[in-house]
Amino acid sequence: MSLRALIVDDEELARRGLLRRLETLPNIEVIGQASNGFEAVEMIGELSPDVVFLDIQMPGMNGFEVIAKLQSDTLPLVVFTTAYDQYAVDAFKVHAIDYLLKPVEIERLTDAVARATERLSFEKNDSSKQALLDLMMSATANRPKEISTTGTESNGNDTAWPEKLAIKDGSDITLVRVADIEWVDAAGDYMCVHAHGNTHIMRITMRQLVDKLNPEIFLRVHRSTIVNVNLISGAQALTNGEYTLTLSNGTKLKVSRSYRDVIKQFLSTH
Repeated sequence: MSLRALIVDDEELARRGLLRRLETLPNIEVIGQASNGFEAVEMIGELSPDVVFLDIQMPGMNGFEVIAKLQSDTLPLVVFTTAYDQYAVDAFKVHAIDYLLKPVEIERLTDAVARATERLSFEKNDSSKQALLDLMMSATANRPKEISTTGTESNGNDTAWPEKLAIKDGSDITLVRVADIEWVDAAGDYMCVHAHGNTHIMRITMRQLVDKLNPEIFLRVHRSTIVNVNLISGAQALTNGEYTLTLSNGTKLKVSRSYRDVIKQFLSTH
């Protein structure tokens, strides 16, 4: 298995040194380099690398902030590369597969690549059932409206959609205006509700949340993503048949092939 890798570091010498080391290893291809966190987020969305060698301390957006900007389903494997060891605990809290101190030793780099290869092989095998489900959904997607509500039940009311969502955090309850929701990212039985630059964690399944949102406004564009169509400012067709959406706040979201007809329909009417 060949890994597609992205290098992210604000120091050119560091990028160049890591590139040279990676070029000596088999079964890994460096498909791009980013000099800051903003470039990293954009390139990860466009290139879908298998693994990212990510510096932590960068101006503007650090490595942890890069991860926070990404969708859970598009999150690549992450190997942190840094000159400081005090971030190691935080790195593994966000499920980094390795933590390499600069200057990166070839032995440690070899181990990190082997670990990434093993993890990727496991994840691809584990996702085979979901790939089949996506294929079935794509084959039966006759109308975009049907795709956006696949697997959900009607709330039984075409007009009385809730104006606010009650999100519980311990003993606290936050009321979030539905109109302020920018996009929603699924993480198991939890939903990350992004509104006004804040992220609220809601214990609810994707199916249950879709039932609460007006499908004329909130489109499901990925098996783990719902987007507010009023905030879509642009779209880019990718060579693999997917789309990247850009929201008015600069957030970029991937549209999977299973839901691309939803966006085609939306773009043709706006």
